Formats: sequence, C-alpha cells, structure tokens
Amino acid sequence: MFPKLALISFAYLAVVHAQQAGTNTAETHPSLSWQTCTSGGSCTTTSASVVLDSNWRWTHDVGGYTNCYTGNTWDATLCPDDATCAANCALDGADYQGTYGITSSGNALTLKFVTNGQQKNIGSRVYLMASETEYQMFKVLNQEFTFDVDVSQLPCGLNGALYFSEMVADGGMSEYPTNKAGAKYGTGYCDSQCPQDIKFIAGQANVEGWQGSPSDPNAGTGNYGACCNEMDVWEANSVSSAFTPHPCTTTGLTRCSGDACGGTSNPDSRYDSVCDPDGCDFNSYRMGDTTFYGSGSGFAVDTSQKFTVVTQFLTDTGSASGTLSEIRRLYVQNGKVIQNSKVNIPGMSSDLDSITSDFCTAQKSAFGDTDEFSSKGGLAGMSKAMANGMVLVLSIWDDHAAQMLWLDSDYPTDADPTQPGIARGTCSTSSGAPTDVEANSPNAQVIYSNIRFGDIDSTYSTSGSSPSSPTSTATAPTTSSTQVKYGQW
Repeated sequence: MFPKLALISFAYLAVVHAQQAGTNTAETHPSLSWQTCTSGGSCTTTSASVVLDSNWRWTHDVGGYTNCYTGNTWDATLCPDDATCAANCALDGADYQGTYGITSSGNALTLKFVTNGQQKNIGSRVYLMASETEYQMFKVLNQEFTFDVDVSQLPCGLNGALYFSEMVADGGMSEYPTNKAGAKYGTGYCDSQCPQDIKFIAGQANVEGWQGSPSDPNAGTGNYGACCNEMDVWEANSVSSAFTPHPCTTTGLTRCSGDACGGTSNPDSRYDSVCDPDGCDFNSYRMGDTTFYGSGSGFAVDTSQKFTVVTQFLTDTGSASGTLSEIRRLYVQNGKVIQNSKVNIPGMSSDLDSITSDFCTAQKSAFGDTDEFSSKGGLAGMSKAMANGMVLVLSIWDDHAAQMLWLDSDYPTDADPTQPGIARGTCSTSSGAPTDVEANSPNAQVIYSNIRFGDIDSTYSTSGSSPSSPTSTATAPTTSSTQVKYGQW
C-alpha cells in the first residue's frame, strides 16, 4: 500500500515487554461469512467474523480508565519509555458500530469513513478471523480471490483498500509469550510502508521518539516501524483503482528504526527499508486506458454500481507449489465478465494486461521509476510470503502524506501530466486534503461483500452470476467469551 503517513527508520525484532488487554468494554467481533470454492463448481460457506486493528482501540492504564494515549500524545507518567508503557497500558474492547462505523450483515461488511460517537473517528482497519483468537490465513498461490464491492460513495482522496499482509495468525502471541491479547484485539499489523504510526510493535510500545502528526490530531510516529510483505489486491475509490504487489527481502514482521524504515517525507531514505514501498502497480488509468474504470455508463467498469473483482495468482507450474508468475484481474458486472484493460503506454506492449515480471520491468522503464520491485525480490519474493500464508485486511482511509494523489490524480504534482505514468486519475491535484475530505464527505463508505476464495475460475460464473449455492456450511471455531486480563498489541 502506498504511504499512509510520513515514515522514517530499521532494526530486527526485539523481544521486550507486552501490552495488557483491558476488560472495560466487551470485545464482540462482527460476524462475516465467506466462501471457499472448488473447480467442481461448489462453494462452502464459513461463518466467521472480523476484528478491529489495535491501533484504533482505547488504550488506558491497567485496571483503570486513565488514557495512556490521548489525541496524538502519550501520557508521560504511564509511558515514560517503551517497556514501561507496554507494562502499564491495556487496549480495550470496541464498540464497532457506535464508535467506528463498522457494521456487518451476512456476507457484507460496511466501513464508514467518519463516525461521530463520543469522539470523532476517522476510518478503520479490520482483519478476517478464523476463530476468536486467530486470523484467517490465506495461501493464494494458484488460487483466485473474489469479492463484490460498492465504491460509489468513495470520492477523490479516499481509499477503500482490501489487501493481504504477512502477519502471523495469532497476532504475535506465540513469538512474544507475554502477549495475552493477540489477534482477538487486532495485534501484529505490518505492511510494506514500514508504518511508524503503530503504537505497539513486537511486544513493545513505540513511545520513544514519538512525534504527534502536524496534520492528524489522532496519529503520530515513533522510532520504530513494522515492515512485512504486502499484496494490495484492491486500492480504490469511485475514480481510480490499482492492484499492487509489494515484496520484502525478509519474512514476516521486521521491526525497523532509523533510516531503515524508509520514508515518504524523506526522499533520500525512501528505499532504505527491507520492503518495496512503491510496488508494481496496475492502475488502468495510469496504464493508458482512461475510459475503463469510473462512475457512469461510459466506463467499462461503472463504479456507480456494485461490481465483482476477481484476482488470480498464477504460478509457473500451475500448482500451489510453484512460484508466482502472474497476477491476473477481471471483473463481473450486470451479468457480464469484463477482462482487464490493456496497456496503452509508449514503449510497452499493447498485449500486456496483467502483472508479470516483464510487465513490471517494462513499466518501471517506461515511467522512469526506481525499480525497487526487482531489487526487493519481485514476484518470486512475493511468492514466498504467499506460500507462508497472509492475513486479509479490509479498510477505509484518507492520506495525510500524499492526499491519495498517487491513486487518483497527477503525481508527483510538479511533474508534466502528459508524461507516461504521471496521470493516475481525474481528481484535481488540490483534492484529497484530509481536512477537506473529512468535512465534505463525512458519509462516505465502502461495502465489501460476497468474499470467495478457491480454485482458478471457480469463484465466479461466465454468465456473471455467483457460483452454485454452497454445498455445506462451516463455522469458525469459537472460544470462551471471557476476556483475558493481560496481553500485547
């Protein structure tokens, strides 16, 4: 995923103290069903749930109600350093609908952008669960991942993102024995931007060096970041969309510090992390087809209506044991299967319509972009993470670093928009400022539904309908509803 915040710095994982888990608010995960499909044409429904990322949660003193974190500032008494803060502070259960604007119904999940509860909340990030205490792990090699999405209420500057992160199933509990919160409370996030806004990383708080954001009253950055492989299946609003693999040279979560976290506001160190922050993206508008994706009947994919997104992860052997060789995309809308747009860029073959090593190399050359994708492992590197298993992330967010212009406008803004790769959508270069988006589009939302995963060409119908009705129903395992006292971010 492209930068969400200005990031700075890297070091390998350090095991220290854990964060506690609070019991003031019951943690009840919203239900969400999804399907696994086979080439025989049948699908099995799993009754599962989602969990809110721990960064959004109320963090307070253990056994009490005093905030450890208010606005974008840590309490100096409770949190004088990383280890003390982790021992003193607990994250609590969430009021999903009232505080965060997160609701579910059957196989549909709605994420609202602005929610005015006791306090104003902006955006959210959730993970699909396999049980009350573990994330669902997806191994997507030689498989396809499909979902329906409604982005009609996402204007310029917003991003409804669905992606895979190389997090661990238990949120880090096994690796850090004092972690008693884990996946149940949404711990263990990481991505290819090595985000430094994460409040707790690898069992330790991120208090030291913390600086509140000058533009975001709820966020800041600490000395450390959380790096890992990331596969952006879907980053989109009603104007533009992209899918992008971001490989890393390491496996799983790597805690970074200093220049080794890279950084969107520090050009000299942007590529110093273990991950590729840019990735190899396929944005139809950026690749030269300006009438493929947008709102209205004049576009091949009409974002004023719900549609289906199909992503296929093909391997060189045609089996799950092979190496990722191609990421292919197609859409289904109003009973019609829509193949992905073709490339229309000087110097690139017009036959290209998917992400392959050849596509990525040609694109970087045609756009004059730094080819960190190849140097950080390319598709083969991404393949290793996919073989290990990745966690499904669903989110809605605005961009304090680059106003989402990298997705839906001309970017960089000082470059000639007629040059290949600069124009990414029709939004103005003055659009996307979070203060404007939050004030003008408070009712924005994204709806994800009908998630399906399985064999190639098994999760959609050539007639545009869903696959056959489920042959059976499975229920994700549950655990006791009693909340633990102690845990970790």
